[in-house]
Amino acid sequence: MFFKSFFDEELAQMSYMIGCQKTGEAMIIDPARNLSPYYETAEKEGFHLSAAAETHIHADFLSGARELANEKELRLYLSDEGDDDWKYQYLNEINHTLVKDGDEIYVGNVRLDVIHTPGHTPESLSFLLTDEGGGSSVPMGIFTGDFVFVGDVGRPDLLEKAAGAEGTASKGAAEMYQSVQRFKELPDYVQVWPGHGAGSACGKSLGAVPSSTIGYEKENNWALKHTDEKAFTEELLDGQPEPPKYFAMMKKLNKEGPSLQKGREVTEISISDMGRYMSDEYMVVDTRPSSEFSNGHLKGTINIPFNRSFTNWAGWLIEYDQKIVVIASKESIPGIKRSLESIGLDDLVGYVEEAEINGYGGLETYTSITPEELENKFRGHEDYVIIDVRNDSEWDDDHIEEAQHIMLGKLKESMEDVPSDKTPIVHCQSGMRSAIAASLLQAYGYKDVLNLKGGFSAWKEHKEKVNA
Repeated sequence: MFFKSFFDEELAQMSYMIGCQKTGEAMIIDPARNLSPYYETAEKEGFHLSAAAETHIHADFLSGARELANEKELRLYLSDEGDDDWKYQYLNEINHTLVKDGDEIYVGNVRLDVIHTPGHTPESLSFLLTDEGGGSSVPMGIFTGDFVFVGDVGRPDLLEKAAGAEGTASKGAAEMYQSVQRFKELPDYVQVWPGHGAGSACGKSLGAVPSSTIGYEKENNWALKHTDEKAFTEELLDGQPEPPKYFAMMKKLNKEGPSLQKGREVTEISISDMGRYMSDEYMVVDTRPSSEFSNGHLKGTINIPFNRSFTNWAGWLIEYDQKIVVIASKESIPGIKRSLESIGLDDLVGYVEEAEINGYGGLETYTSITPEELENKFRGHEDYVIIDVRNDSEWDDDHIEEAQHIMLGKLKESMEDVPSDKTPIVHCQSGMRSAIAASLLQAYGYKDVLNLKGGFSAWKEHKEKVNA
């Protein structure tokens, strides 16, 4: 048997390829939209991609399943569990098999037993793998999707919070408890291959280790230790992070069928021509590090540095009906394009070479201040307002007493809550998110923005020293 995992750092998303070396067939589990790694691996290993399977309709990334089925004419194995609201709608164009609890899928001599594991979503499946071609009669591992992670289980509140399906969070939590009880009956030696690792918003305490075993999770995963359903559901629902804004769109696109049109040309734009792109039809994103952006940037642009958090904040802040122009190096454009396409932001139409920014006239800047400056010069001054852009859980844990809380992902829609007659001082936990917030505030007309260096962590350290 052949086994390989693939990890997308920006989405903290895991996908897998399994193959039967005797028959030369291979299958992909939960394919991401960028198909190149699968094609390259199949060619290198001499496999024919004959199938792909999805554990559920994903909310956090755009699936590559539809494109795979159209390009390679392989067979998709998709869930037939759940009600009519959670059925795939592009099945008439592809080879497919709908599967339910108790069904079997074969990839050559490798067997996958289908297990219905609702809770994260109603249609969620897990696939229990047995290598019959290798002579085994017992399972080796289980692909759990967003059901069981290392150290956590999938959140049941996404349908309610992201898709507006009222009342589904508590129902999903109860279903998750039952699914977990069934999961614990599997042998302790079975490996656990989850759909996500640390950094994903599909749970609240995902581990950074890529795999585990059922026995280890029974000993260490909080969710598998519970024996009382009420206590389990209360803990599961408590403290779940705010789901990114784009999750609702991902559910819709993955159900209806992601676009097959990704081959758009990205043209280079002269900085002198940027005036035509400064309208609501476009979002102009400066992908340079925040330190460079703060020292000089085009008016009306927002700063989302091209790093591991780029995809998440692009999904929060860019509208799906907007065309996108980025300020970036030419070499980074293919990676930026892939990152945007991984969540269905397909309309990247152009870029300005970042080197053109240097020396260009009329640039805006913003200033960063230290915790000492905040304390001695600005705090309590009637001309300033402190804006905390951290998540709800961070705010609830501790915050500056007179600060106003607007989570970064909701700032664009909450500009009317920022006093227009005061200078905003923005902060997050470390300074990274507040740099994005500072760019947003400037783009929406708050020109004299101040950013707190080091964020709340630096502020708290300063206060501890003062009070020591």
